[in-house]
Amino acid sequence: MHDPTTAPDSPAESATTTEPTAVPLLAPRDGVPDVVATPEAVRRAAAALAGGTGPLSVDAERASGFRYSARAYLIQLRREGAGTVLLDPIPVAGQLAPLAEAINPLEWVLHSADQDLPGLAEVGLRPSVLFDTELAGRLAGFERVGLAAIVERTLGFELRKGHGAADWSKRPLPEAWLNYAALDVELLVELRAAMVDELRAQDKLEWAREEFEHIRLAGPPKPKPDRWRRTSHVTTLKSTRQLAAVRALWQAREDIARKRDISPSRILPDSAIIDAAGKDPRSIEALRALPVFGGPRQRRYSRVWLGALESARTLDESELPPRTPPITGPPQASRWARTDPEAAERLTAARAALADLSEAVAVPVENLVSPELVRRLCWDWDPGSEDAAAVVDQVLAAGGARGWQRTLAGPVLAKVLADH
Repeated sequence: MHDPTTAPDSPAESATTTEPTAVPLLAPRDGVPDVVATPEAVRRAAAALAGGTGPLSVDAERASGFRYSARAYLIQLRREGAGTVLLDPIPVAGQLAPLAEAINPLEWVLHSADQDLPGLAEVGLRPSVLFDTELAGRLAGFERVGLAAIVERTLGFELRKGHGAADWSKRPLPEAWLNYAALDVELLVELRAAMVDELRAQDKLEWAREEFEHIRLAGPPKPKPDRWRRTSHVTTLKSTRQLAAVRALWQAREDIARKRDISPSRILPDSAIIDAAGKDPRSIEALRALPVFGGPRQRRYSRVWLGALESARTLDESELPPRTPPITGPPQASRWARTDPEAAERLTAARAALADLSEAVAVPVENLVSPELVRRLCWDWDPGSEDAAAVVDQVLAAGGARGWQRTLAGPVLAKVLADH
């Protein structure tokens, strides 16, 4: 562990201090290592990590908001006895087998693991056992579960954030960024130990292990259908023909962004898509007269945008998207009182009962059971069900609820549904 670097100036000052001051963690204890970016360096790093002991601290930096992909542009690894490894996976993406052989059998410690695991899996790196410190904080009932907040609360150190939203695809990476990246894995193993003690004291360690395994095996999230409908201010458009134009422009932008690995918003902002769909320009000159489309970035794609608008303009009426997306599950809960008052009553009661359970066990409601599962249960519930507990457990299991969630939330939901 790091030694505190500050102390009160006098006994009087010490006596008046009511709360301990977190110690700023400004640099890694072993310094910032050189970035691993060659096959030989990968082999050396793999050997060092294989010779270490205990769990492996893992983090990855992406370029969200700058790049289309969720790939990792820097991977940070740390293990007792091996020190910290900063890996640039881009130049050695196909040559990480020695590293995978060394670290894949280990327990990995990550913070918000679901954010990083897909990008790590892309380069063949997958844990055999997982510990997620962010999720551990949620299950422990911590109000603030960011890495800096949990580290300060449990270990007494201040992690100063600052480069998490940076463009990590930039090369070379600035020294300050590398220092920040190394610090992100500096205390993860110590944090894991503290959270194990916290969870064990609350009799929640087995709950956490179930959650960690669920995340480890979950894989990347499935793309949502009709993602173009999430275009900002799309609801301001009045006709289905205009919606078709938004869809065509959105898909054209998506294709360009994917090919160039650039964030779609940097290719064309949503506001420009809505503007063009509403005004429907029919020539390059008219298109370029609109805001944004006359800029140097967009001018090269003028024919692409114009072609997208033309394709929407010539669609048959049967091919136009509906004004509202088709409903594949329960409608929005705000409409239940009008369309099915009994279902609305069930949902209100279920939410109240789960809120009481959440307070009793100090776990957020959304971690007790998926809100979507609760809505589905309440909407589809058959009041004639003879064994509410069995039906609820079957639905929760089919929906991916873990054993601890079914044990805790299942009886609560079954009672509410049976009573209503």
